[in-house]
Amino acid sequence: MTTTSPQGRTELLRPDRTPVRVLVVDDEAPLAELLSMALRYEGWEVRSAGDGADAVRTARDFRPDAVILDVMLPDMDGLAVLGRLRRELSDVPVLFLTARDSVEDRIAGLTAGGDDYVTKPFSLEEVVARLRGLIRRSGTAAVRSESQLVVGDLMLDEDSHEVSRGGKNIHLTATEFELLRFLMRNPRRVLSKAQILDRVWNYDFGGQANVVELYISYLRKKIDAGRTPMIHTRRGAGYLIKPGE
Repeated sequence: MTTTSPQGRTELLRPDRTPVRVLVVDDEAPLAELLSMALRYEGWEVRSAGDGADAVRTARDFRPDAVILDVMLPDMDGLAVLGRLRRELSDVPVLFLTARDSVEDRIAGLTAGGDDYVTKPFSLEEVVARLRGLIRRSGTAAVRSESQLVVGDLMLDEDSHEVSRGGKNIHLTATEFELLRFLMRNPRRVLSKAQILDRVWNYDFGGQANVVELYISYLRKKIDAGRTPMIHTRRGAGYLIKPGE
């Protein structure tokens, strides 16, 4: 799966190369939505919950890699929610949000098992930065640079020109690499032979469709051989790449 981000930022991915998952728990809907938008901008998958019971149910189903948890919730204290979350997900990092700034409250949250603490009002940048730090330290996600494209278990590095699937390196010719890069920059999107010819070979469609078919077959032998197919043909339309089912 590919994700985009502002230039210079590194991305965090789960071990299966899917986006990091974050659960936002806050009964203030506008604030929860604002936080969710900021986290989605990071390329992460986000779900939200408005009370403690909903948070526990969502965590059980969603299996988040990190949780943002408001201390003051309508049905139960945030510390009680943390205790229930820990029974489901013992190692998930938790960032507390609170309007209380006393040392006692901070100690109570951290002693109960919280990993960090942010006091309202806060900046979105601070929350995101602290959450990234927690996720990195927890070891639940890997960092990848802007030069990498990822679709399922297939990875292509645009700087080093290295390609691997399932951790195994794959050697491609220069043309095969450019074709695969074009496909991976457009995951799940059908690309016509004319589009591929224009982008990879730099000339217009003119009876040269056979060269596209030929190089697609080369890629399939190297990418899909003995594995769940990722490169697919849509007859009369073109080709697409998507994670193996």
